Amino acid sequence: MSKNSADETPVCCCIDVGTIMDNTDCTASYSRVFSNRADAEATLDALSAKAREVESEPCQITPRFSEVDGGVQLDIDFVFACQAETMIFQLGLR
Repeated sequence: MSKNSADETPVCCCIDVGTIMDNTDCTASYSRVFSNRADAEATLDALSAKAREVESEPCQITPRFSEVDGGVQLDIDFVFACQAETMIFQLGLR
């Protein structure tokens, strides 16, 4: 068994999930510059729909639009009820 602080099982080299997912990071952030606001709003709608598919309790979605050189920047924070939902949402975007 290694000198890791995580609880390991020597038979299968497993690590307790609680050492990886401790429910402290429940926010997924997204940022992108679009050529126009309509495209940014369409992306916000699509990402919000994906978040609603994952949530067990209402996900707090906070979008911010700002005018930048070359278009509109969209920044979004998705705050989920638990870290597992955050990870599922992020993996679903890949």
